[in-house]
Amino acid sequence: MKYKTCVTIAENSSYKIKQNLKDALKKSDYVEIRFDFLKTNEIPKTLETIKNDLKRVVCTLRPKSEGGKFEGSEKERISILKLIAEYNPFLLDVEFNTIKENKELANYLKSTKTKLLISWHDFKKTPKFSELKNMMSQMTKFSHNVKIVTTAKSVDDSTRTLQLYSKNEKNNLIAFAMGDNGRISRILCLYLGSPYTYVSLGKPVAPGQLSIDEVKKIISLKIG
Repeated sequence: MKYKTCVTIAENSSYKIKQNLKDALKKSDYVEIRFDFLKTNEIPKTLETIKNDLKRVVCTLRPKSEGGKFEGSEKERISILKLIAEYNPFLLDVEFNTIKENKELANYLKSTKTKLLISWHDFKKTPKFSELKNMMSQMTKFSHNVKIVTTAKSVDDSTRTLQLYSKNEKNNLIAFAMGDNGRISRILCLYLGSPYTYVSLGKPVAPGQLSIDEVKKIISLKIG
């Protein structure tokens, strides 16, 4: 079985994104582009520049309220999400809270048959397992591609997040924990069924994120 990676690119210029994307696609199966790191007026130009590679790109436009950098209004962000959807990327990352609270957006993305990755992050803790399981159940109503990320204060927190795989049936679940205590979960999630794990080209974009070279060394290890 081939374990897959997704390099996160978080740059503040269209040029840097294009250059990093070229390098990342040589090494990685997929790439996540954090469009929230760009100025709003740079996003349409960037989409045009990289449109031929979007079939391998996860597009993310994270608001500040969800740990991102996008500073515009929510109305503006929704409009940009719709624009990204027109380019039919590999996946469009939409926060669970966003799609749950915006029926019009949910209906629009359904009508365009956009492939969605419904995401949820807890930047402070790892909730009880019952809460995580309920969260996963609610999220799968919008897409079979689901991303649940917690913050690990201990290895037990990582284990609790990874337990979600034992309750997952037919969904593409990406579940792991951030932070130093969550680093191991970024590897183990692959062995438990995650379609890919998020990595960096070098400097981590998220707490505890491993580089693509580190992950490839680990998953290439053979026993015996």
